Amino acid sequence: MSDYLLTSVHKHIGYITLDRPKALNSLSLDMVRGITAALMAWRDDPEIRAVVLQSSSEKALCAGGDIRFFYDVGTTSPQGDSALLEDFFTEEYALNHLIHFYPKPYIALMNGVVMGGGMGIAQAGPQSCVRIVTERTKMAMPEVNIGLFPDVGGGYFLSRTPGQCGSYLGLSGEVIGAADALYAGLADVFIPSTELPALIQLLYTSDATDLRTEIHQFAAAYRDQADPAGSQLAQQRSLIDAVFSADSVSDIMQALREEGSDFAEKTVNTMAKRSPLMMCVTLEQLRRSVTMTVSDCLRMERDMVRHCFKHGEVIEGVRALVVDKDNTPAWSPASLEEVSRDQILSFFAQVWPDYAHPLRHLQELKV
Repeated sequence: MSDYLLTSVHKHIGYITLDRPKALNSLSLDMVRGITAALMAWRDDPEIRAVVLQSSSEKALCAGGDIRFFYDVGTTSPQGDSALLEDFFTEEYALNHLIHFYPKPYIALMNGVVMGGGMGIAQAGPQSCVRIVTERTKMAMPEVNIGLFPDVGGGYFLSRTPGQCGSYLGLSGEVIGAADALYAGLADVFIPSTELPALIQLLYTSDATDLRTEIHQFAAAYRDQADPAGSQLAQQRSLIDAVFSADSVSDIMQALREEGSDFAEKTVNTMAKRSPLMMCVTLEQLRRSVTMTVSDCLRMERDMVRHCFKHGEVIEGVRALVVDKDNTPAWSPASLEEVSRDQILSFFAQVWPDYAHPLRHLQELKV
């Protein structure tokens, strides 16, 4: 078990507590393995009737994968154990699949920062998820900011948000709060952070056979404190749908410039800082994911992430953001105009034969 992970069982509920506060609970390979081991042990245990995912810190549930690890391992030699990078993504995506099809209530306390890989371990399937947001929630899929794409099943859950909200979130990498998360269908209920101890106490003492219903009833008193209808996504929905339905990132950027509102100007300025190539790859990913299963999305993303490290865009993004901290990545290509269709499609080329794909055993499950 990882040093950054605590597990316990109380009154038939399994608790997974992420405990790496200095790194905002960024996921290491050991943490991925520890979460997987706990969930597999509890999945078929008749004594466990639900799982709670939480953090030891109010600052973050999980800020994503350990991107400094990506850089360190991605720039080393095979003798330096660079294969750990392959292990990380294979096992992380397998964990995302396990969570999506988990057969028991899966309660994620999405308090504080929840980004990237943190979203992947919080987004269980509709049959089991109870995704709780608070006024402290800062949610995002910001991968295009580091030369990556919204992985961990992001193609699946972003492409199923209302209208083009997922395209906006994936291409801009913008941070949203509780109301927006509820509107986008990326969260289920709002509970003030001050009331989380009371929620935990309820779980500690509950004999309810349906914990999901009990949590929804508990949250009902706070429904008016995070109104999805008043969220920015709701207010900007018509603009988002009109602009982000375009067939290319260049057309999206041009439409934003022509629209001219404060929201459009802020969005285009944000996107101008992202990797031109990976924004284009992300748009293609989201368009493809609409008709794909969870398992197929994860397999596609596993191919894509191999291409990302082979190309090197993510290494440069992490260098600029985390290593040298100069915030001036040398994106390649440097502009949208230089991104070709062949470059975009190269990220979707098959890496392994079907029989050898590291996620070949994933399948859609009935739960």
